[in-house]
Amino acid sequence: MSDHDYSQTPRRKRVNLTVREDVMKEAKDLGLNASKAAEAGIEAAVREEKGRRWLEENREAIKAHNRRIEREGTVFTPWWAEEI
Repeated sequence: MSDHDYSQTPRRKRVNLTVREDVMKEAKDLGLNASKAAEAGIEAAVREEKGRRWLEENREAIKAHNRRIEREGTVFTPWWAEEI
């Protein structure tokens, strides 16, 4: 799902963010790198949104696939679903 080229270090871009004062104070008190924390949060939000959009775009295909499985069963039974 990622479009990143991990063979090289990504370039950084300076941005301005507005963050609640209490959150910034607590982060500073804990010695956290606010830029890295913000980047991690933005990355998580991007991942979540991409996943949500993928599910939405593929909702009908997923429903059709599930209906086919209900009707015809799977092509093979996975080892972990076999009855003993």
